[in-house]
Amino acid sequence: MANFSQQILKWFDAHGRHNLPWKDPVIPKPMRAYHIWLSEVMLQQTQVTTVIPYYQRFVAAFPSLQKLAQASQDEVLSLWSGLGYYARGRNLHKAAQQMWSEHKTVPNDFETLLALPGIGRSTAGAIMAQAYNAPYAILDGNVKRVLARYYAVQGWYGVSAVGKQLWQYSETLAPKKRVADYTQAIMDLGATLCTRSKPKCTACPIAKQCVAFQTDRVAEFPHKKPKKQKPVKQVYVLCLVDDGSVLLQQRPPTGIWGGLWSFPEFEDVTSLHAHIQDQVSQEDIQELESFRHTFSHYHLDIHPHVVMSSDKMAPANVMDAQSRFFNLHQQPEVGIAAPVKRIMQSLLSL
Repeated sequence: MANFSQQILKWFDAHGRHNLPWKDPVIPKPMRAYHIWLSEVMLQQTQVTTVIPYYQRFVAAFPSLQKLAQASQDEVLSLWSGLGYYARGRNLHKAAQQMWSEHKTVPNDFETLLALPGIGRSTAGAIMAQAYNAPYAILDGNVKRVLARYYAVQGWYGVSAVGKQLWQYSETLAPKKRVADYTQAIMDLGATLCTRSKPKCTACPIAKQCVAFQTDRVAEFPHKKPKKQKPVKQVYVLCLVDDGSVLLQQRPPTGIWGGLWSFPEFEDVTSLHAHIQDQVSQEDIQELESFRHTFSHYHLDIHPHVVMSSDKMAPANVMDAQSRFFNLHQQPEVGIAAPVKRIMQSLLSL
């Protein structure tokens, strides 16, 4: 076990990622936990290269826990737009408000962290290890992959028993010293060498003990989630355009794209037409090209329909208290999902 961590740390010292912005040594020590927490939430299911520019914009806008806690949800989700998995952004904001109200800082207690919105066991462990150098294990996607191959773990890690086995391995292997370096090292190993496809096993410091590599079964691990056909859903959206502005509605606070701004939605084209038929003739409705957006558990076919309005007067049964017109030529300072941005861009060419 000691040999495992020592080999990984030796490799990390020579080849690890030492220039991550949330690990910048110029960050004052009292602020490190805030930066680590932000990065860990953003890194959930998202690669480092994608996260870095979002992280940099985020800390520029919210340089402290207090600033983030006192921001509006629209301000937070506006900077989160495009990063996906928007529940992370909403939970980050809620956790910041709770931290500031109750602690005035990012807690240095594992159980307290675990009770906050959006912080699970691995994220809490990463904060404790990375920010406070406390001996806690982590088990993100990269670490799962490393351990599943190292021990040739049978079964998909979404299964409870397999997950428990991986946690046991992770806790057993974690060293008591250089905890922050070790957690970063094993994540780096998974991200740069022990990758999903085309892993660089010959450069891996633990290849000689890796069961998958020694038995020529690296491609077999980790076992994939049993395939299930994703259902396909349809949505018809109304793009009400008036003199370079477009009508958007704020979505409910929970669910898909919770709290973000989107177009009015309808289950089918008949419902869409019925809502505007008293004020708009069918000849005035322009259909844009449909496209598919894929979520983790289903495909969504989006069918945009454009109506050119006048005087920003939307049909009464479309306009409500959660509706506003936004300038198409300016970046809205609210949260907008990628498919909505895509449609807004296409509206500029009409």
